[in-house]
Amino acid sequence: MLKIREKVKGLGGEAAAAAVCNLLGNIPSARVIEVERGSTAGGGEVDLVVRFDAFDRSRTLVCEVKNSGQPRIVREALLRLRDSVATFGTAAVPMLIAPYLSPLAQALCRYNGVAYLDEVGNARLALDDIFIERRSDSRPAADRRALRSLFRPRSAQVLRVLLRDPRRAWRVIDLARAADVSLGHVSNVRKGLLDREWAQLSASGLHLSAPDRLLDAWRDDYREPAGEHHAFYTVLHGAAFERAAREVLGAPSGEGKALFSSFSAAQWLAPFVRTGMQYFHADRAGLERLKAQLKLAPSTRGENVVVTVPKDAGSLADAVYPAPGVACTDAVQTYLDLWIAGERGQEAAEHLRRELLSWR
Repeated sequence: MLKIREKVKGLGGEAAAAAVCNLLGNIPSARVIEVERGSTAGGGEVDLVVRFDAFDRSRTLVCEVKNSGQPRIVREALLRLRDSVATFGTAAVPMLIAPYLSPLAQALCRYNGVAYLDEVGNARLALDDIFIERRSDSRPAADRRALRSLFRPRSAQVLRVLLRDPRRAWRVIDLARAADVSLGHVSNVRKGLLDREWAQLSASGLHLSAPDRLLDAWRDDYREPAGEHHAFYTVLHGAAFERAAREVLGAPSGEGKALFSSFSAAQWLAPFVRTGMQYFHADRAGLERLKAQLKLAPSTRGENVVVTVPKDAGSLADAVYPAPGVACTDAVQTYLDLWIAGERGQEAAEHLRRELLSWR
């Protein structure tokens, strides 16, 4: 009969124990002998110990149960497991259990010879005569929310500052000033980056250690900016359109803000593909000036100008000026907007990334 002993209540211990027993149920000859939560065997506390027989051999799973599977936390857990499992004898097998283990976290476990299991179905147990491996493409809602919070507008202002020069180290207070956000916002972003191992701390402060991985994740999560999206038609084109646009883009900030965006910005930053459309980000005053200078008429079809008035002004604050009188969304914002613009947009995005966002 299965015997379960509980010395202390471990994190998610009951659910973790049930998940491990369910995994072992896939081994035809396996028989769980004992499940012990909060074990102090071997001289140190272990979250979960599962003893079982399989193929006439006795085994012991020594499990670390974490409430997060972020890479930094996984590395710490692997070090703890290495020390813990050594006290249980040669038949002991280290296992990491978490709500969700990303592909990177799974790779860390495999590299260190540690079995793993998470709540969405990823699992691996590799012994001489036992091999179980499962992969799941799903991701828990809490993990998706945590990642999405890292890319919300206020947090994105911090990320844009860091991506301008990933090697630069920042003190929290200086980063808050540069991004025009609170110290609390910077601290939350800092923790998210460190947990995912996209940033590192040095004596000089915080710097990005994996800017490409950060940008990949931001791109994959990016959605069209919240705000108003206006479609117009103009009879202006070529040099006449450019002259009129410069009248607005080069105007003093007190007269409204407007920037080339998407394909239009890319034509100035990293030319690749031409389209018949022109794109802008603008505030309300900038929108009115664009309407007047470009002779914009509302259009429900056949439009050739699209103006986004973003709910958050972060993309307008991070303007770049590739030529006199020309203002564009910065390289990161332009890259993200191109990526969601369709197949040709993704080609243009990758070209811009090679030209302006390559940090290797």
